[in-house]
Formats: sequence, structure tokens, C-alpha cells
Amino acid sequence: MLEFIKEEKRLVLSYSGELRPSGWIYSELEKGHDVTLRRTFTVSKNELWSEEDPIDEEAPVLFVIGSKNGQYYSLSRTVMGIEHDLFIHEDIELTTKIFIAERNISIFSRLDQLIKGDVRIGGQDDSSIPEEAFTKLLRNFPNSYELTRYAFARVGAVISSYLKTKEDYEEKYQNYMDRRASIEGSNAYQLVANAEIEKYKLLLSKLKGMLEKEESYSETQWQEEILQIILLLYPKYILAFKEAPVRDTYNKKDRKIDILLVDSTGNADIIEIKKPFDKCIVTDRTYRDNYIPLRELSGTVMQIEKYIFYLNKWGRNGEEKLTSHYQDKLEPGFSIRITSPGGIIIMGRETGLSAEQRQDFEVIKRKYKSLIDIITYDDLLARLESTLKHWTKHT
Repeated sequence: MLEFIKEEKRLVLSYSGELRPSGWIYSELEKGHDVTLRRTFTVSKNELWSEEDPIDEEAPVLFVIGSKNGQYYSLSRTVMGIEHDLFIHEDIELTTKIFIAERNISIFSRLDQLIKGDVRIGGQDDSSIPEEAFTKLLRNFPNSYELTRYAFARVGAVISSYLKTKEDYEEKYQNYMDRRASIEGSNAYQLVANAEIEKYKLLLSKLKGMLEKEESYSETQWQEEILQIILLLYPKYILAFKEAPVRDTYNKKDRKIDILLVDSTGNADIIEIKKPFDKCIVTDRTYRDNYIPLRELSGTVMQIEKYIFYLNKWGRNGEEKLTSHYQDKLEPGFSIRITSPGGIIIMGRETGLSAEQRQDFEVIKRKYKSLIDIITYDDLLARLESTLKHWTKHT
């Protein structure tokens, strides 16, 4: 049996043998061996705090497994078998359930494999995991029944192609997980709604302010500010490279793409960001009873189409060149891919356009929709406002 003793300056682990006297531990320690208790706590003679040869062989064996720092107990990384520091607030009741899941799974050892920094549980520290959230984490650790069902599902998936099984174990496991999720799952929308509302309020306010003072921005400054908004509005894009190289294989020239976007899977797209000049979308007069795109719009569309053409022709060599070119900015093993790249154009305003002009402009946008997403700044405002309304419903 394991118990925890909180002292003023240290944290002590008490072990009492349930099936045999605990004296065997002293024998192992005397040989210079480490002892692992419940596959979670690995102790040695260095942590031993009780007498080595007790008169009562059934007396608990005591080990110092942590020290007191302020309001937190700092647990030994060696004892816990973890790489990062672990701090637990003094007010949290320490039981084996905090440290050990079913089938003697070390909770903090598993958690340590998933994180990059220290772990702090409870208390008012800004970097700590609230006790309530940690309790929820413990509830979500797989139980014995779930582990058994998972094992049956994996084995059943292999042998079902060759032998007839008693049940569909994969389906049974999935049904169990679906029921468990419906009982214990949380409303993810509600958890993040407030943060998303603040984000889109900020973006909407920023864009409105920029449009009111458009003349005070240079073209480069404008692109940088709008790009920030785009990356937050389209979170699938995780990287943006300015003046990205591309090879014009037909004319044997190296050209530069204004901004190359890369999504979380490495796939590349192109974006062109223009300042919102008043008249750059469609003509004021009709040509054969149609409003047609102005040179600024048709020229930008043509530019993106050519860049997409260059990328596709560059193919595998282009993927290798781009990955190598931006290697210091990519995570290890991450590659840039050229897989039917698309384009985004941010330009122009629709204010002042007649209903007929808007209708013809919509036809123009839909013509290129499969390849290029043409977005005006009024579209961008509308998207931010509608997204903000969506999140507001979930508060």
C-alpha cells in the first residue's frame, strides 16, 4: 500500500507490503538495485528515509520523493521517471489515484511524453493546471474495461479476415467510446467561444480602422497587416513566405511569388493582397450589356494563374527546392508540397457598385472559384462579422 506524507520541507512516500512484509525492499536496496513501486515510483537507497534494518519487518518503508518550494511540492524527476519538473500544490490531497491509473499506468509518465515544459498542478499560478481540470483529466484516463475492449478490437480486426469471430469487437469498442464521449464529453464550442469572440472583435476592429486610414499605409505595410488577419481567419495556414522563388521552366527564369501560403499538411497556395482602391473591380460602363473586370483585377488573376502554372510544372523538383530553401523555418521532417495549388486575391471595395455591377462581379468570382478565391474588403468585413455572430451564439 502506498501513502503520502506531507511535511514542512519534504514529501514522503510510505510503502507497506500487503501480501508480504516490506523488508524485501531493504534487501534489494542493499544490493544496489532500484525498486519500482506500482510501475510508477522508482526509488533507490538515495531516497530511503526510514531505518535500513527495522525491528518490525512489517513497518512501512519511507522514501523522500520531493521537496517543498513555497506552496508547491516539487517531485523528484528520477523517482517519477520524467524529464520535466513536476509541482503539486500543497492543498491537493495526494492519493495513488493522482499518480497511477488502472493497470498501474503512470499518469505523469504518460503526460510527460506529451508536453514540452514543466507541469504545475493546482494553486493560483498562471501556468498551473487548475485542480478541476486535472481531476477531469484523471477521469478521462482509459479504464480497465476500455483497455480490454480496445485490445479485443485490435485483435479482432486482424483475425476477422481469416476466422469468424463471436462478435464485431471493433463495433462494440466504438459504440462504447461513443457512449462514453456522450456522457463525459464537454462542449468544445463553449470552452473556446469567449476567446474566439475576443479574437474576431479584435480582427474586425483592426480591419475597420485600417480601411478608414488606408492612405497612411504603404503597400508593404498594408500587406503585412492584412496577412495577419488572413492567417487568423484561415487557421489552416501556418506559414507565409514573401517573395517565394518559383521556376519558370519554359522561359528558364527564376521568378518570385509575392506571398506563398503553406498549410498544416505542407500544401502550398498563393495569395495576392492589394490596397483597396476605389475602382479596380468592374467597369462603370457595360460592354455588350455586361460589366467586365477592370485591368487591375484581370491582371491580378492572370498573375496568380501564371504562378500556379509555374508551380505545377515545377512539380517534385519544386517541392524539394522550396523545402530546402525554407529548411531553417520548417519543423524537422516537414515538407512543402505542390498539390493543385489555389489562389486568394484580396482587393477592392464593393461600396458604390450598383446591383447590376455586383451581380456581374459575382459571375466573375464564380468563374474562377475552383482555382482562385476573389475576396473584396467588404467580403472580408462580412466574413469577420458573420463569424463573430456565430461564436456569440455559443456563449
